[in-house]
Amino acid sequence: MIGLIIKIFVCPITVMIAWLIFPNVEYSTIYQPIIVGLILAFSAHVMEVFILKKGTFWLSAILDFIAATVIVYVVSFFQVAQVTFFGAILTAVLLSVTELVQHNWLIKSGRTEKSPNPT
Repeated sequence: MIGLIIKIFVCPITVMIAWLIFPNVEYSTIYQPIIVGLILAFSAHVMEVFILKKGTFWLSAILDFIAATVIVYVVSFFQVAQVTFFGAILTAVLLSVTELVQHNWLIKSGRTEKSPNPT
């Protein structure tokens, strides 16, 4: 659960940073990158719950990158935004860096261990 809380703050901030530094990522209002970031946060958390564990660090990182690229690119069609595919890739690279740090911390702290079902 702590992973989701962190993502709710980190993902929108990262998308806003991408909006500020990349010329091919353009949103017309401030709430648009926040919406994209929240969608990314929840989807990344779901992927983390199902995929991330001790032996799947890089698989999870690659899938996060692909999902972030697709989400940033596709969601921009539903908003008044101009995000090129290359802009989506650059944004996904920034997001992936934050995910690598968080995944490393989650694995090392043992927070990815799934508890057995009580019977």
